[in-house]
Amino acid sequence: MSKEKVVLAYSGGLDTTAIIPWLKENFDYEVICCCIDCGQGEELDGLEERAKLSGASKLYIENIIDEFCDEYIMPCVKASAVYENKYLLGTSMARPVIAKRLVEIARKENASAICHGATGKGNDQIRFELGIIALAPDLKIIAPWRMTDVWTMQSREDEIAYCQQHGINLPFDAKHSYSRDRNLWHISHEGLELEDPAQEPNYDDLLVLGVSPEKAPDEGEYVTMTFEAGVPKSLNGKEMKVSEIITELNALGGKHGIGIVDIVENRVVGMKSRGVYETPGGTILMEAHQQLEELVLDRATYEAKKDLGNKFAQIVYEGKWFTPLREAIQAFVDVTQQYVTGEVKFKLYKGNIIKAGETSPYSLYSESLASFTTGDLYDHHDADGFINLFGLPLKVRAMKMQEAQK
Repeated sequence: MSKEKVVLAYSGGLDTTAIIPWLKENFDYEVICCCIDCGQGEELDGLEERAKLSGASKLYIENIIDEFCDEYIMPCVKASAVYENKYLLGTSMARPVIAKRLVEIARKENASAICHGATGKGNDQIRFELGIIALAPDLKIIAPWRMTDVWTMQSREDEIAYCQQHGINLPFDAKHSYSRDRNLWHISHEGLELEDPAQEPNYDDLLVLGVSPEKAPDEGEYVTMTFEAGVPKSLNGKEMKVSEIITELNALGGKHGIGIVDIVENRVVGMKSRGVYETPGGTILMEAHQQLEELVLDRATYEAKKDLGNKFAQIVYEGKWFTPLREAIQAFVDVTQQYVTGEVKFKLYKGNIIKAGETSPYSLYSESLASFTTGDLYDHHDADGFINLFGLPLKVRAMKMQEAQK
């Protein structure tokens, strides 16, 4: 009789490498490793050899970069979804697409369970599991870090010793370092001095995607982008797909110290955590998109979209991607993007994105209306009646207060 199969979300790091023999020893599973490539770059080097050496029967390396960009990043960009005014949702956006692909591999392999290495204190356990539950409620979910009666390892030293006991001798270092998560959109940093909000980040050791604004070039650099229906189409005159544009913007933004955020955020599980996010390309893309939106969206739509954008960010942060509410808000956002078409120009300079002009065939800006001269569409006398009616509630209240005080 063949063994049951488990699909392990595999990064190649020490945690998920130690999980492979642990799953075999404690559950007698056949372990299928699945590494989801969302743009981690060189982190994927040597994974196949490592997975097989650790006891996995198979390794999938699934490149989903374009799906991640087109179907998960862009809905968030269009919605202007930013969590707690700072976090551009880099890790949050990736988790649902990873969960989706894990389920697809589990179905292909006829597996009965999916395992992930997220800790019991973080948001990722929620995001992975809500995604899996929404797509495959019949699959078992194994979360070793919450199974403290079976998972007894508490440190990197414990995990290294466990691997060595099982004949896995890999060049892992017991030295503690920043806890990082990387994909095409961003890289996050937690741990070390960041665990104390009173400490300044050691940017010389911490930064991966770029430099601090102080170390950016003394000369600014102009960038031009075009959009069609809210989607970026070209960068500096060259047409590219979204993933290529983000890649180029990452290089430009990193060079000029763009997109470094130090935040104390409220996790879903109830605690505050402090981290530093590098999102150079994403910060530029979000700003360029908003720059064009302010030209083409009417006031009422812009106001409603801002509120729903905040709600969209919360939904994504909490791992509720595969829900009717996310679909409904995204449908609203897509309607608002019909005319978000045009060109934006800006200058990158020492951490700043400085406007340098914007045009759109659907611009609602009227120079004749906005100028100080009187145009045909605007009669200054009309403001008298408007102010009287618009201010009527204030006037009535003030009159009533005066009467009450007599």
